[in-house]
Amino acid sequence: MASLSAFWRYGRRNPKLLGGLLLILVIVLIGLVGRFFVNLDDARPISAMPEMSPTWEHPFGTDGVGRDLFTVMVAAIPLALEVGLLAGAVGLGIGTILGFIAGYKGGMADNIIRGVVDTLLTVPGLVVLITITASIKSVLSVEVMALVVASLAWMWPTRTIRSQVLTMRERAYVKMAKLNGLSTMEIIWQELLPNLLPYLGASYVGAVSSAILASIGLEALGLGPQNEPTIGMTIYWAIANTSLIRGIWWWWLPPILFVIMLFIGLFMISAGLDEVANPRLRRTV
Repeated sequence: MASLSAFWRYGRRNPKLLGGLLLILVIVLIGLVGRFFVNLDDARPISAMPEMSPTWEHPFGTDGVGRDLFTVMVAAIPLALEVGLLAGAVGLGIGTILGFIAGYKGGMADNIIRGVVDTLLTVPGLVVLITITASIKSVLSVEVMALVVASLAWMWPTRTIRSQVLTMRERAYVKMAKLNGLSTMEIIWQELLPNLLPYLGASYVGAVSSAILASIGLEALGLGPQNEPTIGMTIYWAIANTSLIRGIWWWWLPPILFVIMLFIGLFMISAGLDEVANPRLRRTV
């Protein structure tokens, strides 16, 4: 209870973080708790009459093949979060390792890693992702989609973390640790990494946002798991069936609103964590 009270007091000083966490919590609860109130089989085709407008039985209506769109959203939210969390973790993990190697060790390792990252950052990422997903479209699953997105999610974290480590390794406490005989790994684990945790937290939230955006964008182009009720594929089928022109607003509006809510929540969390990592942004109340 005391920890909850302390968190609430801190939330008053950092309303962006608190608001973002509450918004993401609402979305997560819709995806998790909603499963106890719906039949997930209704997210499959021919579960109801096609293109029904919203009713009490089908709050978000149905799509062109009779899927209940509320059930689709309940099933799609965990899938979108799974892609974001997995791709963000893989991308940030690789970026952290390479960033520490390049920033702390320097020398030839730094030159190689920096050269590879700078070169790959000039390549249009969307084109690469479209090419990869189009090539393996027949075997795409949520996990494979996450790994495809993660294949390009490590370069920017590598660059930013390297720059952070470059500045930290010259600080007095790192030099004192070297004088005390600590090894490279001990300095990284005991001195550098703890001081970078708030920054890594904000970077992870940003990586999750980018991964979800990339996966939904690919799915909206029809390059997603064909048999999974994902948010992006719902948007794709709404576009393919000209729902906007035909006035079937309940087909495309719910997934877009969920995407907007999701990104607002993640952005607020990232901005709030940035306040934690950057003392100049902290509010005093």
